[in-house]
Amino acid sequence: MKGTGRRLISLLLASIMIVGLLAACGSKTSDDGKAASNADGEGKTGEKVTVEFWTISLQPTFNDYFNKLIADYESENPNIKIDWKDYPYDAVLNKLMTNIAAEEAPDVVNLNTELANQMGTKNALVDFNQELTPEQKEAYFQGIYSSTEIDGKAYALPWYTGLPILFLNKDLVEKAGLDPNNPPATREDLMQWGRQIKEKTGVYGYIFSMEARSLLEENLQFLTEDYKKAAFNTPEVEEYIQENLALLEEGVIPKDIINYDKQVQYFASEQVAMSLSSSPFINKIKTAAPDVYEKMLAVPSPVGEAGIRYSNTMNLVVPATTSHKKEAVDFAVYVTNATNQLEFSKVANTLPSTVESAKDPFFSENDGTLEGVAKTVSAVSLDKAQDFYIGIESANDVNHAVTKALENIYLNDADVKEELAAAEQEVNKILGN
Repeated sequence: MKGTGRRLISLLLASIMIVGLLAACGSKTSDDGKAASNADGEGKTGEKVTVEFWTISLQPTFNDYFNKLIADYESENPNIKIDWKDYPYDAVLNKLMTNIAAEEAPDVVNLNTELANQMGTKNALVDFNQELTPEQKEAYFQGIYSSTEIDGKAYALPWYTGLPILFLNKDLVEKAGLDPNNPPATREDLMQWGRQIKEKTGVYGYIFSMEARSLLEENLQFLTEDYKKAAFNTPEVEEYIQENLALLEEGVIPKDIINYDKQVQYFASEQVAMSLSSSPFINKIKTAAPDVYEKMLAVPSPVGEAGIRYSNTMNLVVPATTSHKKEAVDFAVYVTNATNQLEFSKVANTLPSTVESAKDPFFSENDGTLEGVAKTVSAVSLDKAQDFYIGIESANDVNHAVTKALENIYLNDADVKEELAAAEQEVNKILGN
């Protein structure tokens, strides 16, 4: 598990992505109350197999897209009926767990990577590595597909995703004597730019992430290879933290950037020249400071030593208790195939997780607007994308524990060694040690 990570990325990528999608199975049943189907997708009585399919807060915004997608699928598969249901985000997980407990599990469900891993490690989900051909698996970007692979099992099909973008204030960058057409490509470049901006203009260079993922961006060891113990309490991590403390001391990066609204405020008031964010940040600045919006440029986000960018991906899973595994897997593959992912990206302003989709001119060409450029520069990073939750069942708790320690060091001048030792102990407890 490697990568970048920033509280800012988490917040903004959550907002770029329409919160939810698909799920579930309400299948036709035989006389004994258990669903039955044959290899051709028909029940023993000759009735159509019904695949119940939940989404999260997508109606009515995407009714046209899903109604067409379902109609096309049913036309190609006349023995299958898709029963599409939509639920509020805060209700869908409880409903899903209730249905599973009542042995009425859905067939196809949209989950984020963290929840997919948690359910998968409890043997609650179908292993797609057993269901897909090698060619089908290769359709997805490997770094994204592998995000739900644990112990050789893949618990989800990746669907739509989002990636960070570096936004520049063109005027401040040029005032510092830097070329916005040759933006920073690495973290080292970003630090150099930040120091020069501070020296030449007096404003902060860039907004800094204090989240655990920032360690992974630098390819610093985070957990042991089997993900069973903490491995971040090392001299190398201490050195990385000291570098950031120096930047804070020099005024290159501001301290009080935990709150997202504060991050918007800093950029909108031109107190900072660069901000790592995602597409919704554009509208925030456009509303708060139209004049600053006119000065904004979008460029690919710099990478650390790991050379990857973290995605925030939504997935499709198939509960293991489904009575129609074959049909459910087929429908999940259909929804996430390159053609349908491309069409969804066009209507939902998301990025696809399929290689062929990303090759479409829709992602490589733009109209020259800030919004168009942002789409293009994020899409070219898909081959470097991974998800933070790769391989870890309790990744969110681990992330929180380490992030809390880093924030205490950066914001409260806590002792580096003591905080890392305490975080190491807490993470090992979370991981069952």
